[in-house]
Amino acid sequence: MTKNFSFKKLFKALVIIALILAVSAAIVVPSVLYGLGYIDYAEPAQGSGGYYIMAYFHGNTPAEERISFAISDDGYNFTPLRGGEPMAEQTTGTGCARDPYIMKGEDGYYYLLATDMRSELGWTANHAIVTWKSSDLVNWENESNIDLHDYSGYEGVNRAWAPQAIWDESKNLYMVYYSSSVWEEEGVSSKTQIWRAYTRDFTSFITDDPALAPAPYFAPASGADAIDADIVKAGDTYYMYYKDQGLDDICLATSSSLDGEWEERGVVNVRYQGVEGSFIYNIAGTKEWVMWMDSYKYGRFFMQQTSDMINFKRVKKSDYSANFSPRHGSVAAISEEEYIRLLNNLT
Repeated sequence: MTKNFSFKKLFKALVIIALILAVSAAIVVPSVLYGLGYIDYAEPAQGSGGYYIMAYFHGNTPAEERISFAISDDGYNFTPLRGGEPMAEQTTGTGCARDPYIMKGEDGYYYLLATDMRSELGWTANHAIVTWKSSDLVNWENESNIDLHDYSGYEGVNRAWAPQAIWDESKNLYMVYYSSSVWEEEGVSSKTQIWRAYTRDFTSFITDDPALAPAPYFAPASGADAIDADIVKAGDTYYMYYKDQGLDDICLATSSSLDGEWEERGVVNVRYQGVEGSFIYNIAGTKEWVMWMDSYKYGRFFMQQTSDMINFKRVKKSDYSANFSPRHGSVAAISEEEYIRLLNNLT
């Protein structure tokens, strides 16, 4: 018994040592490989005249499902406003908001969209998005709760995750896209895929025209679930980055039109670990785009960079910072005047 017990202790010690060595290697090896030139990190772009606002939430408890802001004058290093306090008061729906998307509308106002969801109720318990409007980024008003259950034919929706929007020039409307699934029968949900709807003012969806009513928009050919789409236009091409749940990774699809066919281009994440909630934006005055993604298994954000929207390089951890534990969010470009206003009013 004594020999057996000693062997167990020795085996346990060896396992612990192996784990320590593995963790150390994961930290040290990338730095060594970079120093030797085996990892080609992206050089941070030196932008001109760029200022940025990040909208994000904090976690999975009701107190953390709130929207906060952070700002940056270089697009790489962000500082939270008011220490991460909530910036947009929510009085409708579940009272909890996740996955915020911030954008400047065609009318000059800023709009904020978020998942109306209290995660403690379950991951198939939300069916609405919440929106706000602001003229100055400081005061948010016109809160609207767009509940898909309020529209005939959509009573079976059990997810309306991560809403984002893009201006559709061909229709003179905003296309809102989000991750959604529906109950096919009691206890059986459909695959989660990207849906789209259209709105004029972010207070409601258009449903009286079948061509504009909420409908499935994109699903991977593999049949895997798809969530967290982020669509941007660069040149004449639309780029949609999304999470393929089967791969647990960020993938890309491209199209020449919002109404066109999407060509799947494969995985673009260079982190090699489970990620979600990616968002990409241009560094002002350059051809460089940076992408953040939520490395949710490790509780931090990861950044990578591209000049062609397809091939990415890692950004060294020392070259970017978001040291306030943000979760899935978005970044929008703002003016210097707006940046100073936020500093003066919300710090």
